[in-house]
Amino acid sequence: MTITPETTNAEVATLLETLAGHRAFLRQTVRGLTDEQAARRTTVSALCLSGLIKHVAGVERNWMRFVVRGAGAMTDDQGEWLDGFHLGEGETLAGALEEYDEVARRTAEIVTGLPDLGVSHPLPEAPWFKPGASWSARRVLLHILTETAQHAGHADIIRESLDGAKTMG
Repeated sequence: MTITPETTNAEVATLLETLAGHRAFLRQTVRGLTDEQAARRTTVSALCLSGLIKHVAGVERNWMRFVVRGAGAMTDDQGEWLDGFHLGEGETLAGALEEYDEVARRTAEIVTGLPDLGVSHPLPEAPWFKPGASWSARRVLLHILTETAQHAGHADIIRESLDGAKTMG
């Protein structure tokens, strides 16, 4: 396959459209909930709906920093990562959803501004990455898609456990 501006634009559009669909599934899981309901743990997991939204937004924001500026731009604070799974003092579900919308807008802006999805950077050193490996913007988008879809499924289970609502079925 020859990569041309037309195929790159079609690929970008497809990836962003698919990501938007998975974001919509995730957002659907909190529809009509209060902050308290969205923060409730309904399974043995520590996960809650508002925390999943905050986490997925943070992961996407962090990986987009990587796409733009490389591994050095990524946040690697373990405490910040753990705090990303629940709303902190003064944070609300509405605020987390607004932040997620802003992250989505910024992701689209970054991705559509790239010369092509092959732009890559070396990954940060971490035990879960192959030493010396690099990821392209394409690979990062696929990772964000996977992360969002996986957590949308988690959120669906949490919501169903909360009040019986089925957001994906």
